Amino acid sequence: MEELISALKKLPGIGQRSARRIAFHLFKMDEAELNDLGGLISHLKDGLYTCKLCGNITEHDPCDICDDPLRDRKTLCVVQDVEALTAFEQSGSYNGLYHVLGSSVSPLKDDDLSDEAAEFLVKHIEEVKPDEVIIATNPKVEGDMAYYTLLDVLRNSGVPNITRIAYGLPVGGSIVFADRFTLHTAIEARRPII
Repeated sequence: MEELISALKKLPGIGQRSARRIAFHLFKMDEAELNDLGGLISHLKDGLYTCKLCGNITEHDPCDICDDPLRDRKTLCVVQDVEALTAFEQSGSYNGLYHVLGSSVSPLKDDDLSDEAAEFLVKHIEEVKPDEVIIATNPKVEGDMAYYTLLDVLRNSGVPNITRIAYGLPVGGSIVFADRFTLHTAIEARRPII
C-alpha cells in the first residue's frame, strides 16, 4: 500500500492525502474493475503516436487537426504541451493549426528550449507558411521565458505576424480578488477602444 501511495504522489496535483485516498479506493474496488483500470494504464501508449507535423498525440499520422482541410491554415498556435492544445480545442475558440513544443523552458530548473524542439518548429513553419504565429505559453516565469526564447527562434522565420495570447482578468472574475500579477498583466494587455 505504501508503494502504491508513493507512486500515486508522483502524479501531478496528487499529494499525500489524495494518494492515500485513491489507494484505499482502489483497494475497495471489484477485482474486475481493478484489472480493467490496470489494463487501460498498462496499454495507454499502445496505438498512440506523436504527429510528425505538429507534435500532437494521435492514433494516426498526421493527426486529425493537421489533416482537417477545414482548419485555418494561416494561423499556427504554439503551445507548451498536448494538454494546452486540448484545452484550446475543448474551448472551441480557435480553428487554426497547432504546434506542440513538448520541451520545457524553465530558468529555475536550468532548462532551455532544446535545439530539436526549435528545429521542429522552424520546419513546421516552413511547411505551413502561416501568416501568423500565436505564442500561447502560460502566464508565469516559465511561460515568459519560453515566449522570449520563441521570439529569438521566430525572428528570422519570415512569419509576418507573431502574436501572444493576452493575459488578465478572467471573464466573470472580480478585480477585488485578483492577485497583483493578474492585475499587472491585465493593465499591460489593455487594448484601445477608440
